[in-house]
Amino acid sequence: MSTLLTCENVTKRFGGLLAVDNASLTVEAGSITGLIGPNGAGKTTLFTMISGFAEPTSGRVMFEGRDITALPAHIRAAQGIARTFQIVQPFAGLSVHENIAVGAYLRHAGRTEAMDKAEAVAREVGLDAMLAQPAGALTVAGRKRLELARALATEPRLLLLDEVLAGLNPSEIRDMIPVLQAIRSRGVTILIVEHVMQAVMQLCDTVYVLAQGRMIASGAPGEVAHDQGVVEAYLGHGAARKMQAHHEAKS
Repeated sequence: MSTLLTCENVTKRFGGLLAVDNASLTVEAGSITGLIGPNGAGKTTLFTMISGFAEPTSGRVMFEGRDITALPAHIRAAQGIARTFQIVQPFAGLSVHENIAVGAYLRHAGRTEAMDKAEAVAREVGLDAMLAQPAGALTVAGRKRLELARALATEPRLLLLDEVLAGLNPSEIRDMIPVLQAIRSRGVTILIVEHVMQAVMQLCDTVYVLAQGRMIASGAPGEVAHDQGVVEAYLGHGAARKMQAHHEAKS
C-alpha cells in the first residue's frame, strides 16, 4: 500500500494550552486507521488540522505526498478529504435527500446530477427509504448515517470519521460496521476516531493512541491492547482484555 496521509510532528497551541504535542501518524491508502484515546486527548483537534479547519502551530500535514498544511478546508475537500463531526447538525428544514445533495454539489453543479448522486449515496448508507423525510425528524442513528452520507457525497479519497458510532446502541453499531467496511472495500480510505473498542478491533488495520496531546503507541489493534502505557492511560485492564479477545476472534 502507498501512503495517503502523513502528519509530521504536528503541534497545536491555543494560548497556553498545548492541545496536540508533536504528533505524527501515517494512513495507508485503502486502509481503515483508528485514532483512540481519552476524552480531551486532542483527537478532534488533530482531525481539525488534517481537514483544514485549523492550521498547526508547527509541523506538516501531507496528502498524497503534497504539503497541504496551509490549504483551507474547501481546497482539501476538492482534493479528496472529507470529514464528519461529533455533533451532528443537519439542515433540519431540508429533506434527507437535499441534505446529502449539499455534499454532492462539490462535484456536481447541476441539481439533477447532485440529487442523483445523493440518492446513490443514500442507498449505500441505508437511508434510501427516508429520502423524502425532513432531516430534523431522524433518530440519532439516522442522523449519524446522514452525516456520513453528506461527507461521502463529496466523493472523498480520505474520509475522516469523528465518533460516527457515538450515541448508538449495540444493535445500531453492529448494523453500521458493514457499511463502513463496504465503503473501504470500494476504495475510500478511512481514518476514524472512536471510543467503541469492539468496532475499532473489527474495523481497523492500524491504531494510533493519543493521550494528553501526544502519540503514545501505534500498531495493530491486538498489539495496542497489550501496550501497558495504553492500558494505564486509556483502556484499563478490562477493556484491554476485551480488545484482545475481539482481535483473537477476528483472526
